[in-house]
Amino acid sequence: MRWSGSFIAGFEREHLFQRNFDTVADNVCLPADFMTLDYYQQEADAFFAATVSVDMTPLYQRFLPRVASDGHIVDAGCGSGRDSKYFAELGYRVTAFDASPALVKRARDYTGLPVACHDFMTLACQPAADAIWACASLLHVPEVDLDAVLAHLASQLRTGGVLYCSFKYGRGEVERNGRRFTDMDEAGLEQLVSALPLTLTESWQTADLRSGREQERWLNALLTKEAD
Repeated sequence: MRWSGSFIAGFEREHLFQRNFDTVADNVCLPADFMTLDYYQQEADAFFAATVSVDMTPLYQRFLPRVASDGHIVDAGCGSGRDSKYFAELGYRVTAFDASPALVKRARDYTGLPVACHDFMTLACQPAADAIWACASLLHVPEVDLDAVLAHLASQLRTGGVLYCSFKYGRGEVERNGRRFTDMDEAGLEQLVSALPLTLTESWQTADLRSGREQERWLNALLTKEAD
C-alpha cells in the first residue's frame, strides 16, 4: 500500500504533537479536537504575537470589581498568558492552564507562572476558586459538550463566584481557517445556562479588540455560581 505525502506529513505531525504534548505535562489527556489543537501548535508564534498586547481593559473593568482584591482567579484557556500576567501583577492569585503545549510554553515564558497543560474537564481547585476567566476559550468546545464543561467549571467555583466567558457572535458550530468554533448569541447562552448552577448576571456585545478586526462581534457574559 502506498501512502500519500499529505497523509505521511499529517501522521508525522500528529506524533510530533503528541511527543511535544508529553514533554509539557504528565498524566494529561489529548483533547478530542486535534484539528484545532494542531492549528495552535503550528501557529503558536503568530497567535501569541497577535494577542499578547491586546488591551483588554474594558473587559477587565466588568470582571475584576466582582473579585476580592486577593482572590483566586483561574485563567481557563490562557493562550498567550496576557490576562494571567495582568491579574498576577495586580496581586491576584492566578491558576492558568491551556490545552496547547506550544502556547503553554510561551505563556510560562511570558508570565513566569507555572502554567499547566490540560483541558477544562481536568481542572481541580482546592479550595474552590473565586473567579474563572474563560476569554475566547470555551468557543472551541463542541456545542454538545458545552453544558458538561460549564457544569464542571461551575463545580470549581465557590458559591457566589463569577465566571467570565466570551464567544464569537452567532449560533452553532463552524470551521474557520483550520479551527472549530461554537458561536453563541444571547438566546443560545440563556438556554445553555438555564440548566446549570449558574446565573446569567449580564451579557453584552463588543467589537473585536484586535487591530483590523473591529468588524467581528463577540458575545461576553458574566455568570454567577449559585448555592449548591
